[in-house]
Amino acid sequence: MASALQTRLEAIDGASSDSAQQLRALLTGEGPNDGESVKVKESALTRLCEVLVSSKDADALSSLLLDLRPLFAVIPKAKTAKIIRTVIDAISRVPNSTQRLLEVCRAQVEWAAAEKRSFLRQRLETRLAGLLLEIKDYPAALSLLSKLLSEVKKLDDKLLLVDIYLLESQAHHALKNLPKSRASLTAGRAAANAIYVPPSTQADLDTQSGLLHSEEGDFTTAYSYYYEAYEQYAALSSPRALPLLKLMLLAKIMKGDVAEVPAIINSKTGATSTESREVASMRAVAEAYDSRSLHDFQAVLEEYPEQLTEDVNVSTHLAQLYSTLLEKNLLRLIEPFSRVEVAHIARLIDLPLPTIEAKLSQMILDKQLAGTLDQGAGLLEVWEEGTEDEVFPPALAAFENIGRAVDLLHARSLKLMAVAN
Repeated sequence: MASALQTRLEAIDGASSDSAQQLRALLTGEGPNDGESVKVKESALTRLCEVLVSSKDADALSSLLLDLRPLFAVIPKAKTAKIIRTVIDAISRVPNSTQRLLEVCRAQVEWAAAEKRSFLRQRLETRLAGLLLEIKDYPAALSLLSKLLSEVKKLDDKLLLVDIYLLESQAHHALKNLPKSRASLTAGRAAANAIYVPPSTQADLDTQSGLLHSEEGDFTTAYSYYYEAYEQYAALSSPRALPLLKLMLLAKIMKGDVAEVPAIINSKTGATSTESREVASMRAVAEAYDSRSLHDFQAVLEEYPEQLTEDVNVSTHLAQLYSTLLEKNLLRLIEPFSRVEVAHIARLIDLPLPTIEAKLSQMILDKQLAGTLDQGAGLLEVWEEGTEDEVFPPALAAFENIGRAVDLLHARSLKLMAVAN
């Protein structure tokens, strides 16, 4: 009977709607469900998913799971999990299908719970938590992950634990709760050390480690993690390699090693990616930062909004980079003056006066600039940095020591007088 199914499958040709209907009929129609027949149906399912993805028909893919439920009742549970994962992955490849994917995952979670298929339900809930992160519903994602953690820990399913801890770390990172994010990542790495972890999961762990080190300002360590993750994604020919290359270049720029950026892009690591907008945006940022041009920097942000300002992992550091660049330019302009109009500085740097006033106030409060702002007169007074006095600090320390000694002697004299009386 499996040979008859195989013959029917081979007779179906093309990627038209007719072929989709024929493949669907082969999957849902009555027939044998032995091992060989199930393999043929899996091949038919793969072809059907490709046809529906190419036609961007997410609705047909989601309804396919409902039609296949009679088949799920008679085939092994492992095969069921594989088929459901195949269909869900196919839906995720359809553009703008996130909401539909959420609905499918929720429906499948309810079905798996009703059928008491805990293994499948836990993996579907993990996938659902990842989708909730994508739509930025962090409280719902953390609530679901917390429930999953308590359940999966009892089963000691370490590979699933790694995925859950990684998602939890990403959620806390998105909420800027770095201590909890690092704690989750550490727990995930501890679980990963006890088992074999797929290269893609290891790359995800390294990426998250790099992001956390970047948040802490340790761009040297972050670059090392980004590089390891990039190598693994590149070996898998994953499209996620390019964003990692962008983060690698950003880490070099944030460290101040702007001169190394072209070498990395032109090296073997970045040789296949020189034409991408991700890499081009980082090259432009490096050139603008190297030339210390605020206008060039702003022009780059406007030219590559999707790659820079809309990327949460990049935009925060670019704002810091812009602030550093502004500070360097202000210090260079102020250097010849001891007293200067703030409006004159604003004209020289070609930025709005309120922006310059706010930045100068911040620099004075942060002790990056010795001086004061006379806002009534609109003036900046710059003080000369005095040399450290070599006499007064030791003298003050000596007076403090003498004071403590006198206080101690006075306390002892009071005790002696009390004993004598």
